[in-house]
Amino acid sequence: QLQLVASGGGSVQAGGSLRLSCAVGRYTNRNACLYWFRQAPGKGREGVATVAAGGGTTSYADSLKGRFTISLDNAKNMLYLQMNSLSPEDTAMYYCAAGWTDRCQIDAPVYTSWGQGTQVTVSS
Repeated sequence: QLQLVASGGGSVQAGGSLRLSCAVGRYTNRNACLYWFRQAPGKGREGVATVAAGGGTTSYADSLKGRFTISLDNAKNMLYLQMNSLSPEDTAMYYCAAGWTDRCQIDAPVYTSWGQGTQVTVSS
């Protein structure tokens, strides 16, 4: 199973920014999709963004477009999520994940492996 270790979470005031990082174990399948998803207390899992390891194509949840940016450094096996203009509604545990499928779409995620998560708390 692929190892993923998320970091970079913390507490921030509304309007602030955070950059999450995820160390991704070595993979060779170019059909890999790398994801960020989040889960707030009492709520279900919500897909945030995904990037295709092979071509770099990205896909975002409609509600987060323009504020969040996913990026992948294949040379370092690092996945990132830049989050701007944060609001209390963004408070959640954020997870990085990997899956293997022909198309990396956040509305049809394939979560095969995921890490332990990193907590993001936004205060008003």
